[in-house]
Amino acid sequence: MHKKLQTPHIPIRRYLPALRHSKPIAIIPSVYHSNCLLDQLWKSGRVNEARHVFDKMPHRDEFSWNTMIAAYANSGRLTEAHRLFDEAPNRISITWSSLISGYSRHGRGSEALELFWRMQLEGLKPNQYTLGSILRACSTSAALRRGEQVHAHVLKTQFDSNVFVVTGLVDMYAKCKRISEARYLFERTPDRKSHVLWTAMVTGYSQNGDGLKAIECFRDMRREGVGSNQFTFPSVLTACAMISGWKFGMQLHGCIIQSGFSGNVFVESALIDMYAKCGDLNSGKEVLEGMKGEDVVSWNCLIVGSVRQGFEEEALSLFKKMHSRDMKFDDFTYPSVFNSLASSMDVENGKSVHCSIIKTGFEASTHVSNALVDMYAKCGSLDHAFRAFDKMLEKDVVSWTSLITGCVHLGFHEEALKLFCQMRIAGVETDDFVIASALSACAGLTVLELGRQVHVIFIRSGFGSSLSTDNSLVSMYAKCGCIEDAHRIFDSMPIRDVVSWTALIVGHAQNGRGKSSLQLYEEMIKSGTRPDYVTFIGLLFACSHAGLVDDGCRYFESMHKAYGISPGPDHYACMIDLLGRAGKINEAEELLNQMTTKPDATVWKALLAACRVHRNIELGERAAQSLFELEPKNSMPYVLLSNIYSAAGRWDKAAKIRRLMKSKGVSKEPGCSWIEVNSVVHTFLVEDRSHPMMVEIYSKVDEMMILIKEAGYVPDMNFALHDVDEEGKELGLAYHSEKLALAFGLLSVPPGVPIRIFKNLRVCGDCHSAIKLISKVVGRHIILRDANCFHHFNEGLCSCKDYW
Repeated sequence: MHKKLQTPHIPIRRYLPALRHSKPIAIIPSVYHSNCLLDQLWKSGRVNEARHVFDKMPHRDEFSWNTMIAAYANSGRLTEAHRLFDEAPNRISITWSSLISGYSRHGRGSEALELFWRMQLEGLKPNQYTLGSILRACSTSAALRRGEQVHAHVLKTQFDSNVFVVTGLVDMYAKCKRISEARYLFERTPDRKSHVLWTAMVTGYSQNGDGLKAIECFRDMRREGVGSNQFTFPSVLTACAMISGWKFGMQLHGCIIQSGFSGNVFVESALIDMYAKCGDLNSGKEVLEGMKGEDVVSWNCLIVGSVRQGFEEEALSLFKKMHSRDMKFDDFTYPSVFNSLASSMDVENGKSVHCSIIKTGFEASTHVSNALVDMYAKCGSLDHAFRAFDKMLEKDVVSWTSLITGCVHLGFHEEALKLFCQMRIAGVETDDFVIASALSACAGLTVLELGRQVHVIFIRSGFGSSLSTDNSLVSMYAKCGCIEDAHRIFDSMPIRDVVSWTALIVGHAQNGRGKSSLQLYEEMIKSGTRPDYVTFIGLLFACSHAGLVDDGCRYFESMHKAYGISPGPDHYACMIDLLGRAGKINEAEELLNQMTTKPDATVWKALLAACRVHRNIELGERAAQSLFELEPKNSMPYVLLSNIYSAAGRWDKAAKIRRLMKSKGVSKEPGCSWIEVNSVVHTFLVEDRSHPMMVEIYSKVDEMMILIKEAGYVPDMNFALHDVDEEGKELGLAYHSEKLALAFGLLSVPPGVPIRIFKNLRVCGDCHSAIKLISKVVGRHIILRDANCFHHFNEGLCSCKDYW
């Protein structure tokens, strides 16, 4: 038996004084312990402290270097990560993967891809994590071609059966809009128990706009017994909102509660968004009120939903509650509120919210300022919109589009085109929305050449077909009298909606092709497109200008019976115009008396115009009197009533109306015609002598009048409304603004090119007869657009068939 080892007793106290005065013994931690500390520090976000430990380490191994590189890369400090990567004595696969992952995670996809290829050139093989990271980079930047190259590498290295890599491929193809390839890879994967793989497929369907497929995929996932996570549910909820699948969304809500995700902010925000988009704002509110924390995203979802459902006051109320709770707003809160205020035209509250963004510093946000400009523009406060726009530090295409579109909607087409040109000079890239607005401005001003230039800009931009732009092109060419070009655009459109059909229907009607408008309407119905309020305005306008009384009455009756559309003042105005033009004045008056709402100015104007054509003095006086009350500063009723009196030879009453106009301070808009030649607009008034080519123009007019008199022209003195002698009346007719513009066109526009003239008022009967004959004797195609429609004069005939 061994004796126990005896340790001699040494009294420690006698050595304490010496220990107190001696230097401390340096204890050097092992590399292992330092590495553990490094790992703990960076994973807890203390990267600077980790670097301090790293720098103090006397010895470092591969783990030390890789840990520190990963710390910098994952926290987004990529420059420092790359510098350390370059200094690393030995770079293995995980070193490269850490840096690639950092670049991919922080949206630097192109640099991540460059590192990926460099890694292979140095003879290192990527692992599953490297491939997953690089596929994420391809997904984020939608780099399909690079993603396909990575896919080829995956096949070559036999990683195509690795679930982690396959999930990256499914996600990449889905985000690159190649959902069929994503589905193929998903379906051929033998082991589909990964909830991440299923979630990638569900999300892919949802992101590609196929809500039904996303829901079906989620159901299959549940049948396979695969669990869901906080990313699966939001994707399915988005799909429900996409197809208005409110009932399935309710079932999904129950599933979320059972799965224990009801407290997840990400999932709850998606729930609120789904309810809001499906129109169930009350359920959305219940979810919001049940949330433990104050999540700004969830409140934003409910505000946006309220705006979309037309509950602008509710949206504003939610914003005020957020404000009262001192919640921190973000870049999406204010735009949602501004959209609400724009919808309700509430500019006063808009100004209050404007003050709030100044106080909170959000005026510097381009996203918020864009919404502010848009709100002011849509509310008709262009001055405020321009001021907000001018204060913006950075202006993008959305900023310019908001202001340009606002100008177009308010009828400031010239200002809109000036802004569009300034935007181009500033080097801001256009998009299809601003192109559509610019085209609408061109249509409003009927500036064909500029419209063609905008069309060329759109083609060169390479955007491809866009429904909004295609519709604007159809409308622009139709309103500029180029109905063939409008038809070519329409025929080439891959997708057409009711706006497309309506634009062409109205275009044909305005260009004297009423029967073609009706044929297009029947084609539209056969295509399954449902007409709307505006379609019937165009259709009834076509019937009115083609004298198709029976068809017009039939379409008018079908509005409510077949489509549930209640006729508005514009429809009644078209019908009264239709009946009035056909000489059915009594029927027109009867229809006016049957209106369920009080007739507005549009209706009375249509009746007064019919009274002028058929010289019905008594009813014309009644219509004019109503207009005097509705629009006291509008010269139109005074002028038309004066014309009715003058045509009947009642010069005293005509003079009395003119005196009444003068006493009320109402000024008549002067008749004006213009023509564009070589991108320069030349404007003419009646008996205008201000043009530099005055002598040549008047000489050409005299020449025209001689030629058409020989062809049978007789001046129509009914349109010489001044109480002067016959010779004076004839001279006054000869020098109307449209005849002066035509003379200039004959002098300036090359033979074979149509002469396009525009007039702010309706063309008079004498000018209409004269231009018909001029088109025949000079052999030219003359297009005149007046305030009502286009007149295409050719070979002595007019497209309106003398019915305008």
